[in-house]
Amino acid sequence: MNDSDGGHGGAGRPAQRLRHVYWIGGGSGAGKSTTARRLADRYGWHLYATDDVMGDHARRTTPEEAPFLHEFIAMDMDERWVNRSPETMLETFHWFRGEGFALILEDLLRLPQEPCVVVEGFRLLPHLVEPLLTVPGQAVWLLPTPRFRQAAIRSRAVRGGGFTARTSDPEKADSNLDERDRMFTNRLQWEAERLRLRTIEVDTTMTEGDLAERVATAFGLRPGGAPAQ
Repeated sequence: MNDSDGGHGGAGRPAQRLRHVYWIGGGSGAGKSTTARRLADRYGWHLYATDDVMGDHARRTTPEEAPFLHEFIAMDMDERWVNRSPETMLETFHWFRGEGFALILEDLLRLPQEPCVVVEGFRLLPHLVEPLLTVPGQAVWLLPTPRFRQAAIRSRAVRGGGFTARTSDPEKADSNLDERDRMFTNRLQWEAERLRLRTIEVDTTMTEGDLAERVATAFGLRPGGAPAQ
């Protein structure tokens, strides 16, 4: 696991109102949810999981506001995961395009400023989060290694294949999804490095506890939950 420190985000009014928010983005299956849950439990924070609100956000958008999302909704499972190339899947996936991110921001601004909030999910794209940071230590992106992603794929197969099992060719769907996620992780790494934001590489040698500690350290947290000065 490697850390890279980042630069300074914008300090406009939304950023000032989100000073109490900590952001955990990253690639698929990198441990974002588990890590955020551990930190929320440890420090008594509010947990906001962006995956949990995807359905609500989809219902709150119009085709004009989120064209890629509504095209995706109209597709069947093979159109989504089997018949398209991983490159097309990457470039047209609505959440990767930032569609619906404004709704995440709306939700967070409605929450009270105490306790702190930890928000997690792959929808937290570096270029969208960076303007909302008052200090770079508020955010970190978890980047799974190829070996880690392969382990996640094997685990999914043992559990029954997940949603790709509902396609006509689960093996091809899994292969497409893995390649799409590999390219997405590479894009996250490039974008975070360009913006000088912090990343953590996640490998199979690390435990969930190790990862939570690395993220807590990246956030500059003390044992009581307050950020270090």
